[in-house]
Amino acid sequence: MTKDQSTLFDHPEGYGSVSRALHWLMAALFAWQFLSAILHAVDREMPAARFFWSWHISVGFLLLLAVVLRGAWALINLGNRPAHATGFLGAAARLGHLALYLLMLVVPLLATLRAYGSGRGLSVFGIQVFAGGGERIPALVEPGSALHGLLGWALLILVAGHVIMALAHTYLWREDTLRRMLRGRPAPITRIE
Repeated sequence: MTKDQSTLFDHPEGYGSVSRALHWLMAALFAWQFLSAILHAVDREMPAARFFWSWHISVGFLLLLAVVLRGAWALINLGNRPAHATGFLGAAARLGHLALYLLMLVVPLLATLRAYGSGRGLSVFGIQVFAGGGERIPALVEPGSALHGLLGWALLILVAGHVIMALAHTYLWREDTLRRMLRGRPAPITRIE
C-alpha cells in the first residue's frame, strides 16, 4: 500500500486518520482548557471550577505535546492536504490556521517557561517533567504572567471563529469542509468486471 492509498495520510480530498484523530483529541482537550479557564474566571471557589482547574497545567502540557506532534504530522502531509479556497476566503483560512497553530504552540509554551522560571518545577499528571531550581528567573516568569491568559483568550476567539467558519462552509455554502475532517476522503470506487 502506498502513501496515496493509505488512510493514515492526508489526501487532497480529505484528511487521514492520524490528522483527524489529532484534531479531535486536541478539540476535546481545548474544550476542557477553555471550560476550566471560564469557570476559574467566573468563580474560582466553585467546586466544578476547582476540579477543572486542578488539571489545567497537566492538560495544557499534554496540548503542547499534541500540537508539536500535529504540526510535525501536518508538515509530513503538506503536499497531500486538501487545498484551501482561492481568493479572500482562502487567504483568510491560511492566515487563520497559521494564527491557530502559533497560539496553540505559544500559549502552553509560555506557561511551561513560566513554571521553569518560577523555580518550582513542573509535574504533569503526577510525573515530574523538570525539577524546580528554587531560583526565580524573572525573564521567563514575566512574559508568561503577562501573556499566557491574554493569548489564551485570543486562542478561544480564534477557535470559535474556526468552528463558525467550518459550519458556514458546510451548511451555508454547502461545501464538504467538515466532512473531510469527520470522515476523511471518500471511499475509493471499486470496479466490478
